[in-house]
Amino acid sequence: MKKIAFIFARGGSKGLPNKNTLDFCGKPLIAHTIHESIASEIFDDVVVSTDDEVIAKIAREYGATVPFERPKELACDDSDEWQSWKHAIKTYRDSFDIFISLPCTSPLREYSDISLMIDKYKNIECDAVIGITKSNHNPSFNMVNKNSEGVISLLEKSDNNIFRRQDSDKCYNITTYAYICNPQFIQESKNLLSGKIYGYELEKKVCVDIDDIDDFKFAEFLQNNKGNN
Repeated sequence: MKKIAFIFARGGSKGLPNKNTLDFCGKPLIAHTIHESIASEIFDDVVVSTDDEVIAKIAREYGATVPFERPKELACDDSDEWQSWKHAIKTYRDSFDIFISLPCTSPLREYSDISLMIDKYKNIECDAVIGITKSNHNPSFNMVNKNSEGVISLLEKSDNNIFRRQDSDKCYNITTYAYICNPQFIQESKNLLSGKIYGYELEKKVCVDIDDIDDFKFAEFLQNNKGNN
């Protein structure tokens, strides 16, 4: 089955300016995902979708394919990345069987996990396999809303009084580790969770998603201390 890895990296970023090109442990952040993706030999092609010339230049230098430019309207702060996925599938030069999105803001991923996620996708009936991690929070216990006066209330009321986290149902966070999808499902659907989605459980330490400078520093710390874990 033909597998294409897509890395979606726009030029603008409000939480951490220019984060995709910041130096992360010796090379641009996006370069880590490109380099490791190619080195894994899992994919038939590694494609970068971007609106930014600097990102495109870095992508090519590290061996990725940049066969098209992402339209500006798909690279705004409020753009729906699902639409960028649709654009990439429609614009890519060849047909393929498996779409894999690898956000470069998750540089600690292990590609042995990606291989196992692809195997899971192949062997079960689903539209997508995505990474998840256990959460320490539950909407019926320790997740709340706050009104304009500062008064809080549980996000989700439960028939049972829950006084300890251990007594609440297990909850999971969706990660940006990887999205293994059916290209046809993406083209025909409005959003990711509208289909039959399988959650592949991963360790927290490999699932840091870089949104701001604190995430960036934490991810660098973990990357630099991988051998000590």
